[in-house]
Amino acid sequence: MPLWEAECARVPEISESEFHIITGLLLPIWDRLPAENMRVYRFETDGGERVIGRLVTPEALDRVYTGLGVGRGPGLSPEEAWAAVTQRGAVLDLAGGLHIRRSLVMGAHRVELAGFSDGAVGQLKALGLTSEIIAWRLRLFVPAAEDRGPPILAALLKRHPLLGARARAAA
Repeated sequence: MPLWEAECARVPEISESEFHIITGLLLPIWDRLPAENMRVYRFETDGGERVIGRLVTPEALDRVYTGLGVGRGPGLSPEEAWAAVTQRGAVLDLAGGLHIRRSLVMGAHRVELAGFSDGAVGQLKALGLTSEIIAWRLRLFVPAAEDRGPPILAALLKRHPLLGARARAAA
């Protein structure tokens, strides 16, 4: 019992997080919603309002807006893009035919850039990406350290804007 009480004491009483949920009459538009995370949630707000809907990840918002014909949704910030890749395994499509994805290399998850040309390697390495030759092929990676990865990804997104994000299963 003392271990349980110690564990409970370490958990904060209140935590906050931001999420996106689509509500309303969903069945007629179900096919226009992302295929990942199809679970329906029901919750009640502090004000007593009851809500039923589907969670939508930040990287899927553009597809939802496009699918519903309401124009472009809010874009991902570099921090949201980093979290989408590292935590949820999303694939980011960048201008110039580049793709950022999480890859398993020698048993460790890494953030890899794909679709680059040989002529762009010097420029990409100058932004902070690292290169490795694996199985006789040059591969570029964004350092995974939390203090280095997000700023390097932000610099990459400035040079090659984010066109969209998709779930890894759809890749």
